[in-house]
Amino acid sequence: MSFKPVTAYRLRLMAIKEINTMNAINPTNSGKQIGAFFDFDKTLIDVESGRVGFKYLYTIKEIRLPFLLKVAVTNFFYERDWINDSQMARVMLTFYKNRDIRPLEDGSEEFYHTHLKPHIAPKILKRVREHQEAGHTLVLVSASLRYMLKPVIQDLKFHHLLCTDLEVAGDGSLTGRTDGPICIDQHKRVAVKSLAQEKGIRLDQSYAYGNHHSDIPMLETVGNPVAVEPTSRLYQRAVQKGWPVLSFR
Repeated sequence: MSFKPVTAYRLRLMAIKEINTMNAINPTNSGKQIGAFFDFDKTLIDVESGRVGFKYLYTIKEIRLPFLLKVAVTNFFYERDWINDSQMARVMLTFYKNRDIRPLEDGSEEFYHTHLKPHIAPKILKRVREHQEAGHTLVLVSASLRYMLKPVIQDLKFHHLLCTDLEVAGDGSLTGRTDGPICIDQHKRVAVKSLAQEKGIRLDQSYAYGNHHSDIPMLETVGNPVAVEPTSRLYQRAVQKGWPVLSFR
């Protein structure tokens, strides 16, 4: 049994459950000029993919216990907003220093189908299918890493992937740093606006789905933002702005 320290917050979500039906996709807004931007962790799936990945790597002896404990402690701080997304991500990225990306890429599809796909949130997947039926441009926008997310967009038939890339050294090994910014917070907004300009996507008519207050810049970029099982800060913003709130199921 897991302890839920935000019981009052969960009760608020239950109280607004009816909002789940209030943001139906407008059937007249169809076509690829309408974007549907989905966050991944705790939005499209109901878990943190990084946490699942590191537990898996520990079971196959690719990670030592001290590093896993460091990630667990850092995550404890992160969940309480004592550190930000970027600080959390940089701790996790140190795992990749001096590693070869190829074995990770080779195992990514099996990892997705075995460990991540079972966690896809049913109600959010239903939204993905509705957007596909309307002919919208589907975009996965995540701080997670490209090698982990490629199988996701292939399986769910997303059109584009905006995410974090790993930096590769001259000898082909990973540096433990990113190639470009970590795709969080304002960087999500910048990436979404850049893709929209390139592909002719009408952001004022588009949709975005996110769970964390760091997703607010992305959500505010579109005409139809949706909060999914939101953090307290995102919940407060959703109430202020009149944004719909969705649960996983």
